[in-house]
Amino acid sequence: MSNPLKKLAGHTAIYGLSSIIGRLLNYLLVPLYTYKFTNPADYGVVAELYAWVAFLIVLLSFGMETTYFRFSQKKENEKSVYSSCFKIVSIINILFLSIIFLFNNQIASAMLFENHSEYIIVLGIIVSLDSFSAIPLARLRAKEKAVKFSIIQISSILLNIILNLIFFLVLFDSKNPEQGVLFILLANLISAAIKPILLIKEYFDLSFVKNRELTKKILLYASPLVIAGFAGIINETLDRALLKHLLVENQYSLEYAEAQVGIYSACYKLAMLVTILLQAYRYAAEPFFFSQAKNENKNEIYAQIMNYFIGIVCFAFLAVSLNIEILKYFIQNPAYWVGLKIVPILLLANVFLGIYFNQSIWYKLSGKTKFGAYIALIGASLTIFINIIYVPIYGYWACAWATLIVYFTQMLISYFLGQKHYPIPYNLKRFFLYIGVSIALFFIATEIVIENSYLDLVVKNIIVVLFATLVYKVEKTKKIAL
Repeated sequence: MSNPLKKLAGHTAIYGLSSIIGRLLNYLLVPLYTYKFTNPADYGVVAELYAWVAFLIVLLSFGMETTYFRFSQKKENEKSVYSSCFKIVSIINILFLSIIFLFNNQIASAMLFENHSEYIIVLGIIVSLDSFSAIPLARLRAKEKAVKFSIIQISSILLNIILNLIFFLVLFDSKNPEQGVLFILLANLISAAIKPILLIKEYFDLSFVKNRELTKKILLYASPLVIAGFAGIINETLDRALLKHLLVENQYSLEYAEAQVGIYSACYKLAMLVTILLQAYRYAAEPFFFSQAKNENKNEIYAQIMNYFIGIVCFAFLAVSLNIEILKYFIQNPAYWVGLKIVPILLLANVFLGIYFNQSIWYKLSGKTKFGAYIALIGASLTIFINIIYVPIYGYWACAWATLIVYFTQMLISYFLGQKHYPIPYNLKRFFLYIGVSIALFFIATEIVIENSYLDLVVKNIIVVLFATLVYKVEKTKKIAL
């Protein structure tokens, strides 16, 4: 019998290849954008638009990826589940596009993008194309066709990169930053369109036989996931939208507010280096968790996965935060560097987010998805409250601390609810060891003052290596029998 942890690691590596290469290639656009958009306010426009994309993707995919994994475990049911999920997504997206084409001017005005309704139209088409691709891509993951999945994802990303380079290095006029925003959207539109083309075979495998009973079950299961996902995106991205609007409402100029969004978003990109790991892991982990549901050792497997996961993300937290003086050059324009001090806060927040994602398997496996919605709604309420109260006073610092507080709170709530409804024997000592030591080492390293920058870099990375050695030694001697 194959080792399930090795299987998960293998799939994570393949998905990680597409995710990490894709994210890194997309990250290479950040130096381009921050160099070409000399005013952070112009980059702030792009950042806010893509914050709204995250909301729309959750709404338009309607939790159908997780739902498909949940209901397609019986192979004889798979095609019917796949078709039902796709039909639901199709209906939602057709309604959404109708609203976009009818009311794009009003939406643009409400978002403070006067005279730029074209942003709204192009953005709407982009998210719909991504949503139409979501279920076929989920099917590839469920069938463990990780290589094909990766090829499609990387093809779309490479096309996006190439188009951005052409648009910005050949056609862009720096005196017209609005042109640059539209170039980014057009590149994303074309690259999103390639996914349905490469997935054409999956669309021909749809069944048009009605199954109302199955559709009803799917909707009942998915609805709490949508609420949870939507509330989760509030925690992840609403701060960028609120930041602009709250500052404008408190008598700051629109340009200043957009500049703050630009600075915060550019620095957030550095914190999202941990998110690259999370994304790669999530692609592989969700179908893996469901596939292990009938394994008699499943809880021990889930617990050991959590140990490895926390060790890895805490290592990433240290590696990025202690090398920030090098990584800051990723952001080409020093005008953005004023926000670098928030990066460790956001890195730690993403550590807690990853732990929460791992824990969330308890309500997905048990079918108690309503608890996921409750947890996410609590987090969303806390996000909105902290941002509304403190953003007018502390600006993007309030956004960063809100993110950390919310993810930590969700992690705690999920743990206690999970132990009550679907107990998994997580090793709390290991949690405290890895998280506590990584935070302690961060503060120790930041207190060490070495004038020679090269020596300072060496010392900090020795600390990172020491932490990695600790994790390796602990895990090597604490393996479970599978």
